[in-house]
Amino acid sequence: MAYDYDLFVIGGGSAGVRCARISAQHGARVAVAEERFWGGTCVNVGCVPKKIMVNAAEYGMWAEDARAFGWDLTVHGHDWAKLAAARDAEVARLSAIYGRLLGGVGVTMFDARATFVDAHTLDVGGKRVTAERIVIAVGGQAVRPEIPGAELGMLSDDVFTLKALPKRLVVVGAGYIALEFACVFRALGAEVDVVYRADLPLRGFDADIRADLAEALVAQGIRLHPGRKPARLEAAGLVLDNGATLAADKVLFALGRKPYVGGLHLDRAGVECTANGAVEVDDDHATTTRHIHAIGDVTDRVNLTPMATAVGHALADTLFGGKPRRADYRNVASAVFTSPPIGTVGMTEADAAAQGPVDVYVARFTPMRHTISQRAGRKTTMKLVVCQATQKVLGAHMLGEDSAEIMQAVGIAVMMGATKQDFDRTIGIHPTAAEEFVTMRTRTREAGVRPAAAE
Repeated sequence: MAYDYDLFVIGGGSAGVRCARISAQHGARVAVAEERFWGGTCVNVGCVPKKIMVNAAEYGMWAEDARAFGWDLTVHGHDWAKLAAARDAEVARLSAIYGRLLGGVGVTMFDARATFVDAHTLDVGGKRVTAERIVIAVGGQAVRPEIPGAELGMLSDDVFTLKALPKRLVVVGAGYIALEFACVFRALGAEVDVVYRADLPLRGFDADIRADLAEALVAQGIRLHPGRKPARLEAAGLVLDNGATLAADKVLFALGRKPYVGGLHLDRAGVECTANGAVEVDDDHATTTRHIHAIGDVTDRVNLTPMATAVGHALADTLFGGKPRRADYRNVASAVFTSPPIGTVGMTEADAAAQGPVDVYVARFTPMRHTISQRAGRKTTMKLVVCQATQKVLGAHMLGEDSAEIMQAVGIAVMMGATKQDFDRTIGIHPTAAEEFVTMRTRTREAGVRPAAAE
């Protein structure tokens, strides 16, 4: 059968655009359909605009801290409209680049929603097209809780359309999206409450980092409400499960994201989903219909933009480049842009200890800048988790300024299988916070010791 395209990609985000562009460079006839905005969540309502807002929050703190260093500065307040205009202009610039990248290699672009008619046929904005191979790269969408009045609250996408800074914000959730926005709005001048079910924020991260972040959040004036759930949202504020009401101008629901598969009619193509609603894929990202693949957040594996682009590139090389390969999901470094930020790579202490004995090294200190500024809640925590048997560094975690920048380089070492001795013989750069990763000599504790060894 002659198909309209060798490859059709559903979704114009990071994963889909990379897969489409590289496939076209390999000589494939490629089309992409995007129903909302080119560049996907990250460029438009995620990483990029959020990081710009993080930068804005940092400038306010730096201006205040500058007084301790002899600068005579006065902060008169923040211009929300000016920030929003600059942020939106940068988002528009980056989104346009995605279109130029695809057009430059001959990819056909559809500004429309694509849904399955059968395993090789798609309805694209009312037009039917066929493809030999199809890639599902539709990403995810924010989740709204099932409580009375939930429609009155914001989701993360809505933050970027706010016309003014709310004076009182309640954030429901304690994942990275929730906490990043909590820190941004607090630094820009809002009163902020954070409501979450667990004892500590950031479920899934290392326990030391979680505990120290909670202290840092409180130190900057964010009110935490652990062990609580929302019961209903009213005009006056959010009512909690214990009956208390948190007054708020805005309530942000940041309770996670789910794969955006609704209405794709996957069943018509024989594509199955997991119990959690993600598209089911094998190690080669093939779905239950072998010529249809799924990549990015719709698979709900490691939901990070660089991971999505790496998988999209590897799949294009495999399908059309004559270079079969897989992107590596192990030891993927990541960051949380809270205040202070977090950088992490590899295993948490708990996960590593579950596999056997580990040595744990932890350092806590006040960075030089804040011995002068005396800003509360700006201590740094650095941690290495080391396998006792092999001495390989299984995990590295940091809470503190510049942690994201530092962890990118540490991630290379962990990915290469560096040992604690490799870290020890590396000469530090002084004076920096980063040098602590290569100067920790005294073990803080051991964990995961087998009963026989403990005796």
